[in-house]
Amino acid sequence: MKKLINATADVVPEALRGMAAAHPELRVDVDNRVVVRGDAPVRGKVGLVSGGGSGHEPMHAGFVGPGMLDAACAGEVFTSPVPDQVVAATTAVDGGAGVLHIVKNYTGDVMNFEMAAELVAAESGTEVSAVVVDDDVAVQDSLYTAGRRGVGATVLLEKMAGAAAEQGRPLAEVTEVARTVNARARSMGVALTSCTVPAAGKPTFDLPEGEMEIGIGIHGEPGRRRVPVAPAREIAEMLVEPVLGDLDFTGGDGVLVFLNGMGGSPLIELYLMYAEVVGVLEKSGVPVARSLVGSYMTSLEMAGCSVTLVRMDDDLLRLWDAPVRTPALRWGV
Repeated sequence: MKKLINATADVVPEALRGMAAAHPELRVDVDNRVVVRGDAPVRGKVGLVSGGGSGHEPMHAGFVGPGMLDAACAGEVFTSPVPDQVVAATTAVDGGAGVLHIVKNYTGDVMNFEMAAELVAAESGTEVSAVVVDDDVAVQDSLYTAGRRGVGATVLLEKMAGAAAEQGRPLAEVTEVARTVNARARSMGVALTSCTVPAAGKPTFDLPEGEMEIGIGIHGEPGRRRVPVAPAREIAEMLVEPVLGDLDFTGGDGVLVFLNGMGGSPLIELYLMYAEVVGVLEKSGVPVARSLVGSYMTSLEMAGCSVTLVRMDDDLLRLWDAPVRTPALRWGV
């Protein structure tokens, strides 16, 4: 194992200390492992809190800031944050208009966020709503979930719900935006290599040379099938066709296409893949309205990518285009 670390037990807090040094506009509570936007709580604004295991950077802490999340909780690598972390984050961003929890559909995340919401309601009476993201079409149930996994749509949902909250919309409306994005989003991924969790010191799974895993999860969970490595054009078809088969994306105001890198694939390959994905969509009569290409929800150093499509409408397009200012996503400011 070759990694830029000191000790495996210190990876997460030391990374958070680095984030604090690089982004003084944020407040980083290293002890609780919570990252908060510097001006939180914003009075009268719905607070957005998300989080999950570390190792998926920039998800989630990299999306804290105006126009997106108000706080993010960092668990250990590939491990859910504990309820106390979520309580600390929720309390820190409570501006009196309620708080929305955005939770990827992994059993530990769902359970711990639910426990935290109950604790906050009992202690302060703060209104907390939650949206569970479950956009992965690869498998119905997995090693870590009941139902579909939450993957790439989480980034897009946090952006659009964050814009709605920044506009001053009430909790019910911000929650409905998040639910709408989740209902209109579908994702599928591929792994070319495994990743290595620092504490484990060895690859999470065995993926022989010349093979790839279609439908992989962001923690290295098994996908739909293992097949020989193929040209990018064929991989694009393997990813997009199941997504199109799961939801009708034709008509309307087009789709937002998110081509996400898993951490180990260079941007030149991601742009190449994006061109192939757009080609598949064009043949299927699916118009592209917006795009996002890059490594935004990773799995440490795993090589591969995922494709997420969201069926857009006028309101979602405006929310997507709205200004955002975070370490990892920034435009319009």
